[in-house]
Amino acid sequence: MTSETLVLSILLFAIGATGFVVRRNAIIVLMSVELMLNAVNLAFVDFARQHADATGHIYVFMIMTVAAAEAAVALAIVVQIFRSRRAVNLDEINLMKG
Repeated sequence: MTSETLVLSILLFAIGATGFVVRRNAIIVLMSVELMLNAVNLAFVDFARQHADATGHIYVFMIMTVAAAEAAVALAIVVQIFRSRRAVNLDEINLMKG
């Protein structure tokens, strides 16, 4: 059972990494980061279950907390950028110029 779960975790992480690198839409990039975090969570839970240790579950709760905060803050930033610039394409957003 462990190998199937790890293969799924690797597949999800690869999909998230591909979306992060290839896509230029800020919302899609945020979703790709969340997918990668969930893939890591799946691997942590699998290893914790395999070794009968609760440490992996504790890490998962911490990662979920950080991911929720990251999603809320990042989405708020993207909404503010969209309101001011009318674009969420990362190539069109140039915040360093005045």
